Amino acid sequence: MNPLNHVAIIMDGNGRWGLKYKNSRNAGHKAGLNTVEKIIKETIKNKIKYLTLYAFSTENWKRPKREINFLFNLLENFLINRIEELQKKNIKLKIIGVKSFSDKLNKLLNTSERKTSKNSKLQINLALNYGSKLELINAFKDLNKKKDKINEKNLVKYLQTHNIPDPDLLIRTGNTKRLSNFLLWQLAYSEIFFVKKLWPEFNEKDYNMIIKKFKKIKRNFGNV
Repeated sequence: MNPLNHVAIIMDGNGRWGLKYKNSRNAGHKAGLNTVEKIIKETIKNKIKYLTLYAFSTENWKRPKREINFLFNLLENFLINRIEELQKKNIKLKIIGVKSFSDKLNKLLNTSERKTSKNSKLQINLALNYGSKLELINAFKDLNKKKDKINEKNLVKYLQTHNIPDPDLLIRTGNTKRLSNFLLWQLAYSEIFFVKKLWPEFNEKDYNMIIKKFKKIKRNFGNV
């Protein structure tokens, strides 16, 4: 049985689900938040230590401003209303990506990270305004500034996921088979599961089935 310490998820399909069932992309984002809460609970049940969620990419700024504002309002409300719950459940929140949002949201993100920094049951890495190519460029710039030798060990020190184990498993919902500039370095040897269901349709049973399949996979890491 393969150990499972870190699951990464590309939560794709909120907008399409919202248009299909509610005639509103924003309704899909709201429904997707319910799925997030279910998956967090199931991650804890499975004693998985790290969960990385791709919430907003550097490319998502191309979306309509109204949709972006709705997404950030959803996040603000979640942090305001649920951060104490995360604290009580011993969940740590870490943001990966560039914090270039409103003053209010930046402050909420920083406060949430600080408040939960000592928690140890589960670490949720929320990828916000995140792009893997930008992360790698910035890592090389930092490497150069410090005049460190360019090698794998040194580069990893400057990634935003430093001190976080690479994902064992990546799940992408939404019937789309691509990585979308997400954790390109870190996913080098992750097992990848593409799911046809849209994110709001993804449930605990689907998640546990993938975990069960993952644990049975023969993982060689380049070996025979």
